[in-house]
Amino acid sequence: MDGIKYAVVTDKSLRLVSKNQYTFNVESGSTRTEIKSWVELFFGVKVIAMNSHRLPGKRRRMGHTMHYRRMIITLQPGYSIPSLINLII
Repeated sequence: MDGIKYAVVTDKSLRLVSKNQYTFNVESGSTRTEIKSWVELFFGVKVIAMNSHRLPGKRRRMGHTMHYRRMIITLQPGYSIPSLINLII
């Protein structure tokens, strides 16, 4: 699981769990197919859609820092990630 940094727990991500969508911060150099295969292999689920966006970097004296992007992963109906649901509840 080199590419996935951690699961995101925000108000929006909590609302998306009811729609069977989970939010993760991932390495910016990882591809969509790598992230999809890691999620399917590690959690044992089927991914049907993935949306991603880069978060704005923080301003520093010597430039920007941006080391990750956010992925919203939609699972097939009937699948869920129980470890994240237990974390949220």
